[in-house]
Amino acid sequence: MGSGHGSHLHVEGDSPVHRLPAHTKLVGLVVFVLLVVALPREAHLLRLTMLLVALGVVAATRVPARHVLGRLVVEVPFVVFALLLPFIATGPRRTLGPLTVSRDGLDAGLALLVTATTSVLMAIAFATTTSSRDLVRALQHLRVPDRLVQILAFMVRYLGVVGSQAQRMKVARDSRAFRPRSLGSWPVLASSAGSLFIRSYERGERVHLAMLSRGYSGRMPVTDPLRADAADWARALLPAVVATVTLVVGYAG
Repeated sequence: MGSGHGSHLHVEGDSPVHRLPAHTKLVGLVVFVLLVVALPREAHLLRLTMLLVALGVVAATRVPARHVLGRLVVEVPFVVFALLLPFIATGPRRTLGPLTVSRDGLDAGLALLVTATTSVLMAIAFATTTSSRDLVRALQHLRVPDRLVQILAFMVRYLGVVGSQAQRMKVARDSRAFRPRSLGSWPVLASSAGSLFIRSYERGERVHLAMLSRGYSGRMPVTDPLRADAADWARALLPAVVATVTLVVGYAG
């Protein structure tokens, strides 16, 4: 599973986060996000502390800000919903200038917005510093069921391949002056989708048979197992430790 395929999120580098073993980063990411989600809804200051921690981790990756901002697009649905919550939620109302909003909706919207941003930033920090190959190795090292690991591995590996095939089909349609401007274009688009599915299925069969002929038994061989010492774990879990302290303060207060 080469790291060059399906790893469009990964950015080569030599930052402290890049050097951490993949399985320590994955554990740190999952624990941190779970702790962020567990914060009380009204703990906005503590949630902002978590956001600052996530920004610090992203800064430590030394990944260009333009790359990070481009990946934040996935958060747009959460942002839209968070902005709508103060207006569509029920309960006591309060006035903010010319607007009247729900207090519960305002708290929930702020919590959702900051939580989503924090989680996405941490996920970006992980994705940009971990190749697809290292991600698969990390999942194997953490004893994730082999079937799930293989599904994820092939998805990551061939998502880019299928995307390239779809782009070539689009270029072919455009070269024939096709413009999807009416319902009459749906049969063409449906035919393209069906053709893409058939080609992907056939490609998958060929790849599977080729792997079986080379001795594939349902598990990718591991030639260089991941290793981590106490210092690696301490660095990887530092954000989670800060999040734990923040969570304790939130519930104690």
